Amino acid sequence: MKKILSIALVTISLYACRSTNLVTISVLHPAPVTMPGNIKNVGIVNRSLIKPKNKALDVVDKVLSIEGDSLDIRAAHAGVTGLADELIKNNRFSSVTVFNSIDLRSNVPGQFPAPLDWDDVDNICKERGVDALFALELFDTDSKVSYAAVPISMKTPLGNIPGIEHHANMLTTVKTGWRIYDPAQRVILDEYPLATNITFSGKGVNPVAAAGAIMNRQEALKTVSGQAGQEYARRLIPFWIRVSRDYYVRGTENFKIAKRKAQTGNWEGAAELWKKETAAASSKVAGRACYNMAIICEINGDLDLAIQWAQKAYENYNNHLALRYVNILKHRKENDEVLKFQQQN
Repeated sequence: MKKILSIALVTISLYACRSTNLVTISVLHPAPVTMPGNIKNVGIVNRSLIKPKNKALDVVDKVLSIEGDSLDIRAAHAGVTGLADELIKNNRFSSVTVFNSIDLRSNVPGQFPAPLDWDDVDNICKERGVDALFALELFDTDSKVSYAAVPISMKTPLGNIPGIEHHANMLTTVKTGWRIYDPAQRVILDEYPLATNITFSGKGVNPVAAAGAIMNRQEALKTVSGQAGQEYARRLIPFWIRVSRDYYVRGTENFKIAKRKAQTGNWEGAAELWKKETAAASSKVAGRACYNMAIICEINGDLDLAIQWAQKAYENYNNHLALRYVNILKHRKENDEVLKFQQQN
C-alpha cells in the first residue's frame, strides 16, 4: 500500500496586519465512486437508444443533419468507447468489455430511465462472465440556433457595394447519464448525469446557407461524447485538491523568526521554534504554538499527531481556530481510510 502524503508548501499569502498567514497544500481525495474488491471484470452496455415508438424527434438535428438519429447513435458509441478506453488505461480491472450486441433500449427520451431489472443484470453478468455492469443510460443532444444579419462590404467589378451576410450560431448540449450495477449486492454503485455545451457557427448569403455552413459538427459531437465517457471513468480514481490552512505568525520573537523560515520553505526550522513555545507561560502563545504544530504534522502527513496537537490547542488553551481544525483533520483521516481501501482493491 502506498503511503499517502500531503505535498507541502506551495503558496504563502502574506498579511502584515494579521496574526496568521495561509499555507496551501495538496491533499489526495478519495475517488467519488468506491468499487468493491470482488469486482475485477466489468462489462459496458449502451442503453441510451430510445424505442422507436417513444422517440421524440429533435427538429433542429433533423434539419441540420441529413443523418438524423444515426449521428446520436455514433456519438453515444463514442461515449461508451471513451469510457472503456479510460477504464483499461486505469488498470483497475482485469478486463473491460463493451457488449455491442446487447440491445437495451429506454422508454424515456432525454432523461434517466428506471434502473434495469436486477434479474436482467444478473443474467447479463453471468452469461458474459463479468462482476459488474456499466451502463450508458442516457444520451441526448439539444440544439438551439440563433441567426444574425451582419452588414458587409462586397467586392464587385463595379467596386464595393453594401450587403448583408447571415450568421448562424448553434449551441448544442450533450447530455449523458451513467449507472454502475453491482449484481452481487444488488445495488447501484453510482448514478451520474453529465452535460457539456459546444458551440458551432457558420455564415452564408441567407439563413439556410448559414446553417448549412456549420462544419465539423459530427466529429465534434463524437469527440465530446468520448470525453464524457473518459470523464466518467475518472470518478473511480482518487484526485488531488488544493486546501488552505491558517498558521500563526505573531506572539513572540520566535513566531516572527518561524514566519521567515516558513516563507523560505524551512518548515522543520519553523517547527522547532513553535515547539519551544508550546511550553510558554502565556496560554495564548502556547495555544498558538500547539496549533502550528498540528499544521506542520499535517504537512508531513502525520494526521494522528496533528489531531493530538490541535486537540491540545483547543482543550488546554481554548484556541479559537483549533476546534474547527480538529474536525477538518478527522474528516481527512476518514478520507484516508477510504483511500487505503480503494488502493488495496
